[in-house]
Amino acid sequence: MAERVTFERGALRGDVRVVGDKSISHRALMLAAATPGRSVLHGLNRGDDVLATRDAIVALGAHVDDHDAAVVVEGGSLASPAQTLDARNSGTTARLLMGLCAGRGLSARFDGDASLRRRPMERIARPLRALGAEVRTHAGRLPAHVRGIAAPPAGDYALEIASAQVKSAILFANLDAGAAVRIAGDSFTRDHTERLLRRFGRSVHFDGRTIELEPGRLVATQLRIPTDLSGAAFFLAGAALVPDSDLRLRDVGINPTRTGVIDALRAMGAHIEIEHERDLDGEPIADLRVCYRPLHATTLAGELIVRAIDEIAILAVVAAHARGVTHIRDAGDLRGKESDRLTAIAQTLRACGVRVDEFPDGLDIEGGRARVPRGTLRTYDDHRIAMAIAALAAPTGPHAVDDAGCIAVSFPGFVPLWRGAQTS
Repeated sequence: MAERVTFERGALRGDVRVVGDKSISHRALMLAAATPGRSVLHGLNRGDDVLATRDAIVALGAHVDDHDAAVVVEGGSLASPAQTLDARNSGTTARLLMGLCAGRGLSARFDGDASLRRRPMERIARPLRALGAEVRTHAGRLPAHVRGIAAPPAGDYALEIASAQVKSAILFANLDAGAAVRIAGDSFTRDHTERLLRRFGRSVHFDGRTIELEPGRLVATQLRIPTDLSGAAFFLAGAALVPDSDLRLRDVGINPTRTGVIDALRAMGAHIEIEHERDLDGEPIADLRVCYRPLHATTLAGELIVRAIDEIAILAVVAAHARGVTHIRDAGDLRGKESDRLTAIAQTLRACGVRVDEFPDGLDIEGGRARVPRGTLRTYDDHRIAMAIAALAAPTGPHAVDDAGCIAVSFPGFVPLWRGAQTS
């Protein structure tokens, strides 16, 4: 049943702690499953995507105790699953676990929901075939079959595109390699996998051009996971857009490969303070304070897009309320997400009276004209579009959406947390 929700107009105030980082949660579960012994993960994201990874590692033979305070994983004894690994809506689950199975001598069939079946998988399959694994996809998409090899030979890889998921799949496939593995072509994509590998006892180096994973053994660990900057971004944007807002977000991951959204908002004139910077088990974190300030247009392109790829939808919302025309380019990869995210956000903004010109790799957005839509807005079954509409409504609402249930993919509890910040 569709979960119809109306997002209201209003300032955001007070202290908010968002969910755990989704990217780190996926990777931590997978590495804990591959590591002999008992690893304890605190602050895990409990969205549907991460739960798909949790269930998949159980199907592969890991033992998981999921408690409110922590998730305990007993790993190290993985085996080919009897059933299909269902990644549901999670591309990270499918792509990274394909890599893990490919280098562990495991055979597995991967599938997902209708949305995930539309997303490309050959970018993962090609380097895994080069490793020596057998990988079959369905016209380049799911379902896919992987027949892995044990103790893969070390080698050199070159990324076809700058992709943290492809890079991570290659690293996971080579955890048992007997010599150093090198990956060229990275462009400072998110480096959570490398940081986690160090936390689990491995040596990984990056010189700005090439990643090198040295041979070694994984060691079980305890890990505290920061709160998710991508989830915090909706609150940052909403507070930046509405007069009288004054919001503080606690314990947010500020990994420099992810902070493009902060840089973009500041380039548009947002007042964001980074407070109490510190390290949390290998990841930099801080508290973020944001207050309202009138915003202006900017250009978002190049390496900033790489560091803010998951936040383009919410940055488009900010552009709709900013003075001038904002240009977004180099974001063509968004057409292969849960929705065609460029078209989805363009249609959403147009429904609210915003002029948007669409290009193959981006958008031009004329700010200052946003209004209440005449009808219910579609979420396109895309969690980031649904949450972006909350921020879109904050200065001009109410905005009703057809189905907010998709938000649970990444941010269960978003709606009450948002409403609480608007009533503080």
